[in-house]
Amino acid sequence: MSPSAAFEIAELADLTIDQLVAKFEVVHKEKCRSRNRNFIVRRIAWRIQANEEGGLSERALLRAGPIADESVIRVTPPKPKVGGDVVRTKMPPNWDPRIPPPGSFVERRYKGKIRRVLILTEGFEYEDQRFDSLSAIAKSITGNHMSGFRFFKLGEHA
Repeated sequence: MSPSAAFEIAELADLTIDQLVAKFEVVHKEKCRSRNRNFIVRRIAWRIQANEEGGLSERALLRAGPIADESVIRVTPPKPKVGGDVVRTKMPPNWDPRIPPPGSFVERRYKGKIRRVLILTEGFEYEDQRFDSLSAIAKSITGNHMSGFRFFKLGEHA
């Protein structure tokens, strides 16, 4: 590889993602559909080297054509199904939006141990015991009266 190509590839590390996308579109003459920095840098570097050194040989191109024709190629990932893979539970009326849906777990590491609470439609379950509130669970864990939402960091925008 020539020093000028090596320098051009090294300069890619200093570009912003928007500059990389613009460079990708100039070098590849197609719209960039990715915002993944490493992917874009690698594709641009490959194209710079291919332009300098001549790209794939005629023999490789002839061999790759039939292989590509036989394979099913997806350009974009499949659209997620409505609701995704998560089983959606009907939310009970007046459900507090800070609490995950029934069947979910909330976890918190406290004094080196993971504390895991199962959310039920009516209450909570912690260590095979039922509780009416997260605060009651927080008190049983810490020994102090405190907000269960604060203890389990629910409803915070962190």
